[in-house]
Amino acid sequence: MSIRDLIEGKREWRAHVARVKALPKDYQFVYKEIQRYLFKVGPVELTDGTGLLSGIVDLFEEGAALGKGVLEVTGRDVAAFCDDLIKDSKTYADIYQESVGGDRDRKSN
Repeated sequence: MSIRDLIEGKREWRAHVARVKALPKDYQFVYKEIQRYLFKVGPVELTDGTGLLSGIVDLFEEGAALGKGVLEVTGRDVAAFCDDLIKDSKTYADIYQESVGGDRDRKSN
């Protein structure tokens, strides 16, 4: 990764944060909780720029523009909303489980 890539990534992240700050307060709060949850669960795609998070902001901007409350957009169970977003995504926990499982298979042979 070059210095140019780092600078561009930082620029994209700042633009992303500015979009989040432009959302209504209830949307900002739920976004931050979703972000915290996703950083903890660790879908691998999350490290590929802001794709997933940017999609959430897109969805939130659309909901806010339509005058919907944030829970009308996500549903009352925000964790389930997050899980549904990443259900087909590989997580770091999956990678770890595979590596532990692979070690166990080698030891039993």
